[in-house]
Amino acid sequence: MRIGVIGTGTIAGAVVRGIAGDGHQITVSERSAAVSAELAGAFDTVSVAPNQTVLEQSDVIFLGLMAEAAPSILAPLVFRADQQVISFMAGIDPEQLQALVAPAQAAAVMMPFPGIARGGSAIMALGDIDLVKAIFGARNTVFALSDTAELDAYICAQAVLSPVARMVGDAADWLGTRVSDPAQGEAFLRMLVASSLADTGCTDLIEALNTPGGYNQRLRQHMEAAGQTGDLRSGLDGLLR
Repeated sequence: MRIGVIGTGTIAGAVVRGIAGDGHQITVSERSAAVSAELAGAFDTVSVAPNQTVLEQSDVIFLGLMAEAAPSILAPLVFRADQQVISFMAGIDPEQLQALVAPAQAAAVMMPFPGIARGGSAIMALGDIDLVKAIFGARNTVFALSDTAELDAYICAQAVLSPVARMVGDAADWLGTRVSDPAQGEAFLRMLVASSLADTGCTDLIEALNTPGGYNQRLRQHMEAAGQTGDLRSGLDGLLR
């Protein structure tokens, strides 16, 4: 495909790295110049151009802009009716996206994560799921959403990633003061959490770790008593509002 990318921050850069070896012709915008230059230097299939040139050279457009900046950046640009647009912008729903990119087609809204650069990542998407799968599905798992309300809920729920990383990081810091190799301790905890949840549902894993008086049960119960569950749910409710 001829793919254009407007807005090349951390996430858009990861997206490009994840598909740069798939034979696409990819043109990235000059925004975030350091990231654009790095991508063009690393991959023969990636070139850098001004925003309008990105559109002129592409049939599928990725938008990796901040939502509040998108209207002013996109307003001067001329899209074609035969183009399909995939947005990575949280806070802009498909209807708003269509208004920003007309006469092009607002094909999909998806939320990629940094892991998409190497594959094996979860992708939530609303819209043309076949197009998203055609580009990303070979190495990632695409979770199809039914409507904007579901997209909003998923966007809020995915924010658990940062608190989970913080909790694992804090446990690694605690462990690091008590072992000879702190880096190995953190690597162990990261692998433990990732591998344990990869193929096992949360309820099943909790039950498997629910040995009466066991370390996992005691720490979980301590954190629940301290308000962890209530704090998490109230935080998610706040994001959704």
